[in-house]
Amino acid sequence: MAADFAQFFLNSLPDLFNGLGYTLLLTFISITAGFFLGISLALGRVYGNKIVNGFCVGYIELIRGTPLLVQLFIIYFGLPSIGIIFTPIQAALLGLSLNSAAYQAEYLRGAIQSVESGQMSAARSLGMNKLQSIGHVILPQALRISIPAWSNEFIYLLQYSSIAYIIQVAELTAEGKFIAAHTFRYLEVFAMIAVIYLVLTIVSTEIIDRIAKRLSIPGIGAAKQVSLREG
Repeated sequence: MAADFAQFFLNSLPDLFNGLGYTLLLTFISITAGFFLGISLALGRVYGNKIVNGFCVGYIELIRGTPLLVQLFIIYFGLPSIGIIFTPIQAALLGLSLNSAAYQAEYLRGAIQSVESGQMSAARSLGMNKLQSIGHVILPQALRISIPAWSNEFIYLLQYSSIAYIIQVAELTAEGKFIAAHTFRYLEVFAMIAVIYLVLTIVSTEIIDRIAKRLSIPGIGAAKQVSLREG
């Protein structure tokens, strides 16, 4: 029994690793694209005028208020009706990136607002303009403060990337489904996939926690970083 499972596991590894490659691709590209868009949205909410602020709030509430699966369906199945066509992987990357950006924007906004307001005044008194003050004083601190909360988004995105199999992306869950459909060994296959996700989650959490400790700001942070994570 054990020998049979071990052989089945070894035979399944190439296909599972192929799917894992797509899972990691989706996660890393989406978290990166979402990060840069999230920064723009967060800055727009905190420092933008009424129009910019309203646009950012509207985008964030729209994305956070609708299921990721519906967003993927709109991009992959809905947009072709108006002539905008994406491949499955393009649609998944776009959907996950846009979705992640809204959540990252809120993490970053909370971190930006947690930086003492007097630091902006101090930077301006040293001759920096508003943009320089944000870029050189406020944002570097906010990014470091937001790491614990941001780590949640990375883990969520790693796991939520499995939804992409619905639009025919051959990521880890999809490959597992193909293997199970051919072998009828559903329990073993999805148990293996669960273990792979568990290992990825544990390793990612450990790496991010180490980075957070290394970049933590002495004297700031413990209470604020915990509150951001819990929020």
